[in-house]
Amino acid sequence: MDRALTIMAVHAHPDDEVISTGGILARYAEEGIRTVLVTCTNGEQGDGPGGVKPGEDGHDDAAVAERRLAELRESASHLGISDVELLGYRDSGMDGWAGNDDPGAFCNIPLEQAAARLAELMERYRPDVVVTYDENGGYGHPDHIQAHRVAVAATEATGIPAKLYYAAASREGAKGMFDDLRAAGMEMGDFELPDDFGVPEEQITATVDVSAYVQHKVKALRAHESQTDSIFLLRMPDDAQARVFSREGFIRMRCTVDAPDREDDLFAGLRVTPGTPG
Repeated sequence: MDRALTIMAVHAHPDDEVISTGGILARYAEEGIRTVLVTCTNGEQGDGPGGVKPGEDGHDDAAVAERRLAELRESASHLGISDVELLGYRDSGMDGWAGNDDPGAFCNIPLEQAAARLAELMERYRPDVVVTYDENGGYGHPDHIQAHRVAVAATEATGIPAKLYYAAASREGAKGMFDDLRAAGMEMGDFELPDDFGVPEEQITATVDVSAYVQHKVKALRAHESQTDSIFLLRMPDDAQARVFSREGFIRMRCTVDAPDREDDLFAGLRVTPGTPG
């Protein structure tokens, strides 16, 4: 093969790149694979200074976006991401927030328009692997759902990626871990795991060991310091963080190469072995 392998992760907001894909991005970057992060929104609906929420006095959308994009650049440096692309759409906010009604919000952008922009990036970078959210956006966030739709539409329109994956967390594993933390007396405030969080374990087709990159993920998550009030995982004990961050799961939705049904490498079937013509 005469060009570098490439992975493209399509995410909704600054900070989304860390939890479900930070490990693979760091691991593959260290292996010399080109890592491309596409962030669809500027994160305007995030917390302002002092945890000020959208709609509250003192929340400045433009200032929040500027800070969050600066944090994104720092996070990307901790993960070794080679290319960061911003689509620049307006953050829609959580499901049911007033921001959902803004005509310029990402969730309201015509699918063909946003997909065409992502398709242009796919034409430029020629990703072998694309990773995004599932149909529910992981937990029902309007921007995550839209990012899913855009990534799928661009993949289908270009036919470029050999493999398409949805990031996936084990529902059983997550519930068991949070039950253990509560039993151990950890203060979790009003945090509740959504009922629709994750997927049944048997649906996960690829589990990648990223235990060597736990600290990369922690540093990247801490880079998003303006949002730390809402990033519960940073308040976990170190051993719990290691459990959460050591493996990343995915569901393979597209594959045009010969690869096993169960994988521990998203580039299975794409790597050229020594002595094999490429």
